[in-house]
Amino acid sequence: NDDIIFVNIHALHKLAKYRAKEGEAPRINKLGSGAWERMKEKTKGKMKEIARDLIKLYAARKEEKGFAFSPDSFLQQELEASFIYEDTPDQIKSTAEVKADMERERPMDRLICGDVGFGKTEIAIRAAFKATCDNKQVAVLVPTTVLAFQHYQTFKERLKEFPVRIEYLSRARKASEVKAILKDLADRKIDIIIGTHKLIGKDVRFNDLGLLIVDEEQKFGVAVKEKLKQMKVNVDTLTMSATPIPRTLQFSLMGARDLSVISTPPANRYPIQTEVHAFNDDIIKEAINFEMSRGGQIFFVNNRIPQLYELENTIHRLVPDARVVIGHGQMPPEKLEQAIIDFVNYDYDILLATTIIESGIDMPNTNTIIINDAQNFGLSELHQLRGRVGRSNRKAFCYLLTPPRHTFSVDARRRLQAIESFSELGSGIHIAMQDLDIRGAGNLLGAEQSGFIADLGYETYQKILKEAVEELKNDEFSDLYYGADSDTKPEEFVSECTIESDLEILFPANYVPQESERISLYQELDNMERETDIRQFCERLEDRFGRIPHEAMELIRVVRLRRLAKQLGIEKVGLKQGYMYLYFVSDEHVAYYQSAAFGRILGFLQKNPKLCKLREINGRRSLAIKDITSVESAVSVLEEVLQTLPV
Repeated sequence: NDDIIFVNIHALHKLAKYRAKEGEAPRINKLGSGAWERMKEKTKGKMKEIARDLIKLYAARKEEKGFAFSPDSFLQQELEASFIYEDTPDQIKSTAEVKADMERERPMDRLICGDVGFGKTEIAIRAAFKATCDNKQVAVLVPTTVLAFQHYQTFKERLKEFPVRIEYLSRARKASEVKAILKDLADRKIDIIIGTHKLIGKDVRFNDLGLLIVDEEQKFGVAVKEKLKQMKVNVDTLTMSATPIPRTLQFSLMGARDLSVISTPPANRYPIQTEVHAFNDDIIKEAINFEMSRGGQIFFVNNRIPQLYELENTIHRLVPDARVVIGHGQMPPEKLEQAIIDFVNYDYDILLATTIIESGIDMPNTNTIIINDAQNFGLSELHQLRGRVGRSNRKAFCYLLTPPRHTFSVDARRRLQAIESFSELGSGIHIAMQDLDIRGAGNLLGAEQSGFIADLGYETYQKILKEAVEELKNDEFSDLYYGADSDTKPEEFVSECTIESDLEILFPANYVPQESERISLYQELDNMERETDIRQFCERLEDRFGRIPHEAMELIRVVRLRRLAKQLGIEKVGLKQGYMYLYFVSDEHVAYYQSAAFGRILGFLQKNPKLCKLREINGRRSLAIKDITSVESAVSVLEEVLQTLPV
């Protein structure tokens, strides 16, 4: 009803963009009716029910006893030193996290999330080798026959100097070979076994399985995942995924499993140039000729098997000297394997295939990919396919060919736009967000909550989910999360601290003239937490607008004030008429009044009885401190309180 709501500049972090399924208008509530608050509370309650089961699962896992692997030996150092690339900082961190998990007694359950070609396989190889050093067997589960063979080659190459026996199981192997492999596996003659879901068949018996590695988990069906659940009760498990924000990632964000993210690209990588074109002979001819002229190879992806042979004729017509090999899932497995080997050995220039190449094939010499009928692919699928090229230090190209634009749906058009826009390295996360936008944020936690996101918008939903999980961790499951293996229980009694003041704290109009610019600066500042962010913000501000005036500097100090107040369990800070009012946790948070934070406030009160006064008005307890004339003086008082010894 044309109502207006005024938002304090210190509360801009409460504003979030409404994002749900495209084309659906948000349901708007009347101001002051309490309907919005009730909806948020109801949603939080529902989320707690869903999250509770996940946390119980996590708790059961924490209770399990697994095998504690021994610390790294010289063999491990030799293997890592033989890696031909420089490790990226994220790779170093993830490797360390995996090793620390393996050396603990509790079974590991870690997800490594990194964009295509960012070095997840190397971490898996190091973890597998660490397990074999302690005479444990390792199972590597992959979604496709092609990938099983590819991993087999990679693992063999990396571990050729070491006494490790590696085998692989897939439908490409003869029955006699499979029989021999299964016997050796049961007799502990095989250290590392790589395979498709054949690995979890009834006839596969391990002698002493110590580590399970699952690559591209989102590709496996429910039945396989259930089997895995039973297998991994007390076996260390490492899961790898390139396409983020499936339900897998959500579990990790909730703390139901551990998460490592690899977001730094390897050195000398270039973004992949991505172009969308209508199907056109000239484009195909030019792309193939250019790649062949620099001695490279080409993937040509087309998902309809009968069309592959027509396309082969088209390519021969356009580029007569191109050597083409066809690969698809309906071929006999040994023929498909041979086609891939010949392509890797550079007997062919073009691999004309279905999406069987989507997962994990690593061929550094192939730096052009042409995807036909790209409008029929999902976003993450396009991102995965594109990730098959650009895996060396050469510029790579991805051509998405479609029929005329007006013939396909708006969603398909938006998908192609998204993949074209996000071609930067490591843009998997942005692509997943776009996917969420286009499809509507579906059920990240299961069927129960598909309506929540439409009601609240994605960002608010994520905030409430985080709050729900935090509350469960702090209340019902506090002994689980901050138990014996954790040295410090973080004493966070408030998640948010509001600031009210009558001081002149703002970006003056004569300093930042544009209103929209001022609002975006307020928002940026309001979402800051760390000291380094504040310093960088000040440097950028000076660089753009000149010396920071006093009232703007005071505003910047509010970030520090809010952070210190939260550490002391203060829900609200008022700066009025020369006083600072600190309002303590409003509900009878008994634990707070026995905490070190409250003890420090009492200690400060005893030291400065003339400055401070405890008050209780309408059941709200607060402390009034006088002679506070600026945010700067308020910050220095709170810093002093934090230094005071608790009573």
